[in-house]
Formats: sequence, C-alpha cells, structure tokens
Amino acid sequence: MSEQKSTQGSFDYQLRVYYEDTDAGGIVYYANYLKFAERARTEWLRSLGISQSIFLEQNLGFVVRRVEMDNKASAKLDDRLTISTTIKQLKKASLTFEQVIKNQDGTLLCQLNVLVASVNLQRAKPCAIPEQILGALTSAL
Repeated sequence: MSEQKSTQGSFDYQLRVYYEDTDAGGIVYYANYLKFAERARTEWLRSLGISQSIFLEQNLGFVVRRVEMDNKASAKLDDRLTISTTIKQLKKASLTFEQVIKNQDGTLLCQLNVLVASVNLQRAKPCAIPEQILGALTSAL
C-alpha cells in the first residue's frame, strides 16, 4: 500500500510498515528509514514525469553523497508512515532534499537531509543535471 500527493514545493508519500521492516520486537530497523526516504524521492521524480531507468540508459545516475539522519521515535509494525520531501537546495549538479517521516498520529519519527549528486556513470564523475530534470524540479519548487 502506498499513496502519494504533491503540493507546490513538497511531496508526500505514504507506506505501511510490514513485518519485514521490523526487528523481533516489531520496531522498524533504523536503516529502513533510508529505504523509505529513497522510495519517496523516487516516487516524487516519477510524479514529475522523470523516469530514472531512461537516464540510466544514458549513463546518468543520481548518487547519495551525504545523509544526515536524526531518529526521534520508533515506527512499529502496521504503522502508516508519511514521508514528506522538499528540495532544500538545487544546484547545477546536485540537490539537497529535506525529508520528514511521521506516523499516522503525526508523531515525528525521523528527519533527514540528503545530498544527491548527478553523475556520469561511465566516467564516474559529477555532471550537470539535465535540463529536462532541472526544469521539472524547478517547477515543483
């Protein structure tokens, strides 16, 4: 189950916590918040008409360069989470996302700042974000 909605400048992605996301006590394993945040960023791009598979065919990828993650509270089995994503900074070859994860009660669980770089995968070097993507991201701000 996942739902999504986009408003000017932000994107909300919802998902349910499954058994596979938790430890033996039914608490979400901390690294899974990174996976949830990645899904939210990917779905936002998809909602803007940006397919990452097309860019991979052109040897372009987006790689996470830095993550700051602050875990505030624990998600539990069957919780419904909302991952809110905004672009904090947009540069020529990188962008920084600010992401907030809350449960169905509105409890803040996790805050993330994620720096993502545009990379030519064949050369393994940074490159400018293509105009198609830059334009879509700029219009979403």
